[in-house]
Amino acid sequence: MRKTRKVWIGIGAFVMAGTGAAPMAGASNAKITQPFRPEFTADSTAQRLPSGSFMVAQHAGHDDAAAGGEEGGEMGVAALPPNVAFSVRIALMRGHLFVGNELVEQTQWNAALPHFLHPSEEIYDDLKEQLPDYKVAPFEDRLDKLADVVKAKKGGADYAKARADVDAALSSAEAAIKQRRGNDWASFSVETAVELLRVAGGEYGAAIENGRIAKPVEYQDARGFILTAEKMIEAVAPELEKKDSAALARVRAGFVDLKKAFPQVMPPKAPVTDAAGLLADISKVELASGRLM
Repeated sequence: MRKTRKVWIGIGAFVMAGTGAAPMAGASNAKITQPFRPEFTADSTAQRLPSGSFMVAQHAGHDDAAAGGEEGGEMGVAALPPNVAFSVRIALMRGHLFVGNELVEQTQWNAALPHFLHPSEEIYDDLKEQLPDYKVAPFEDRLDKLADVVKAKKGGADYAKARADVDAALSSAEAAIKQRRGNDWASFSVETAVELLRVAGGEYGAAIENGRIAKPVEYQDARGFILTAEKMIEAVAPELEKKDSAALARVRAGFVDLKKAFPQVMPPKAPVTDAAGLLADISKVELASGRLM
């Protein structure tokens, strides 16, 4: 298990990072479009900072093609330890497909399509380099087939079969990393979920412009990632309950607050929660999660 933790501060949230941390003046009125992520890890490529200081880093949204979407830059998924990066990439795919499926169920085929394209366009190229390490068979063809089915608006058996094939491939990858992690699977799942929430914060910030949700895809990405992170926590909840039931209760309460920002899969015109508020809620979940890792 990792002995060091990353601490992420969203503007509008006050989080102690070592000693001497203080809230930022005027933060409550700031316009936020990106998360602020101070890093305090010994096992990532991020710079270690002295106690009481923090680093500002930006998450790249889909508009920043050079940074690679959810992969971010050096402070994104690529900077994580390899096993965490592998797990996060699988979880990102899960999040995209979760929200895409919600839209398919509403026959919102055009809105759903980006979420079936992003796994192969934004994530798979990096993931495939790790597949041999985990003895997982390539599955890009399955991702492409599912995207083609959604593009052609083929529901029913065609969609069900293509989706099941992708789910089987993702489940195989998850089983491989679970086997490798062994007894600390619950802690590792929490760590992956926290990283997923960080990406969600960036996507949500990128969705909001001038007080309205201008980019529905980013809003939906954030929704999918947050709901997937919650599912990951609940999947190991019995073990987490034994470790620290009070911390688990705080994490669950945090997800209740997070989900208020996403009343439905199609976004409202104006955000229910502003970007700073969502980052503050994510920070609370992360702090409580620290006791579960």
